[in-house]
Amino acid sequence: MNQILVTEKIYVTPELKKKKKTYKIEFFLSIILICLFSSYYIHAANDRNKSEEVSQMILEEVKIDNIKEYDDNEPIIIILDEKASNNEQNKEDVLEKEISIGEETYPIEAIIKIPKIGIDYPVISKTSEELLKISVNKFHGPNPNEIGNYCIVGHNYLNDKMFGRLDELKNGDLVELKDLSGRTIKYRVYDKYIVNPTDTSCTSQRTKDGKKLGFREMTLITCANYGTQRLIVKCREIK
Repeated sequence: MNQILVTEKIYVTPELKKKKKTYKIEFFLSIILICLFSSYYIHAANDRNKSEEVSQMILEEVKIDNIKEYDDNEPIIIILDEKASNNEQNKEDVLEKEISIGEETYPIEAIIKIPKIGIDYPVISKTSEELLKISVNKFHGPNPNEIGNYCIVGHNYLNDKMFGRLDELKNGDLVELKDLSGRTIKYRVYDKYIVNPTDTSCTSQRTKDGKKLGFREMTLITCANYGTQRLIVKCREIK
């Protein structure tokens, strides 16, 4: 019996006590870190939900304004006005619209819909980190639904918002773009690939042989592989 007690005393050494104390500290630190990460995730999720709400409010504002549907059969009325003909910005002014939500104002120029992945977002005509939190942004190119390569960028959120499901698109899938003149043009996905962040060739306004684009094209851009690369989805007008 005495031998057993002596053995136990020898086994519980100061070094072992120190290790146990270290393990306890590491355990409590792990709990604290888990709580911090959980709080951050919840806070980020709440921010994304608020941004999504703002995006949908913008969308409702655009719809409430009753954009007149474009009709190809309507006669085109030409007004000979010297001032209008000399003002190249008139067309752009028609396409851009500012929507005020609270104290913030957002310049909107189109609505993008992708039925397959549940996308229905206003396209903000400028891009910045703050605007990307609210909705998808125009990145480069002509006015919406004009000849050229219209490029849209959006966040790849884990909760499938914005362009979070863009990787599900395949060749042949449909994308709709409605400009603020009421014209909706349908595009079809014809290519999808990954590039490095420094590769901006997808935004080119020229064909592979160097000629200026003579058709309507749309390029959708989002992050891939945890932000280290970019996913590119190329679409072309259906005729």
